[in-house]
Amino acid sequence: MINRRDTLAALAVAALAAKLAKPLSAHHDGAATGDDERVLGDPGAPITVIEYSSLTCPHCANFHIQTLPEIKKNYIDTGKVRLFYRHFPFDQPALMAAALAECNGDDRLFFNFLNALFDALDSWARAADPIAALTNIGRLGGLKPDAIAACFNDSVLLDRILASRVEGTAEFDIDSTPTFIIHGEKLVGAQPYERFVDVFERLLSGG
Repeated sequence: MINRRDTLAALAVAALAAKLAKPLSAHHDGAATGDDERVLGDPGAPITVIEYSSLTCPHCANFHIQTLPEIKKNYIDTGKVRLFYRHFPFDQPALMAAALAECNGDDRLFFNFLNALFDALDSWARAADPIAALTNIGRLGGLKPDAIAACFNDSVLLDRILASRVEGTAEFDIDSTPTFIIHGEKLVGAQPYERFVDVFERLLSGG
């Protein structure tokens, strides 16, 4: 039997060609980044964190609700760390939630939607009709229903989200979320704030 994860993986392979057609630029840590990246932090920050996340992942929600605010306050807002968020949807609701977050045109609104989606994870991911629940979240966030429906049906957008997953697997061997790549070092799963501090301080000290 083919499950939803297998179906999304197959779709992601088909989507990769469209993603590869977009221009890429080399980031200072060696990672290739596109114009559609979602980023928090100063472009000149000495540390780059790449986060791969699925919006239906409870551990990802825990990171964004409990750990990321501390990282943002102490490292991102102080110009030490820059975070790239990359989609790695594990199921259809996660794909649709990612499309909803991407309906916004700037990074600030994108991360606001991520926070709202993670905060309300159980209410929409476990809903009988996740699309209706996501649409309601979008409306509360100021989006019009027609715009939300357009994002859900935007094949180019969905292909780009799926391609992020297949690229993460190919480049960094990502197979679970959340996974963080910090200057080539991989942190997998629910990590306490102190674990990030250890890595950041070692890198800042030149270790």
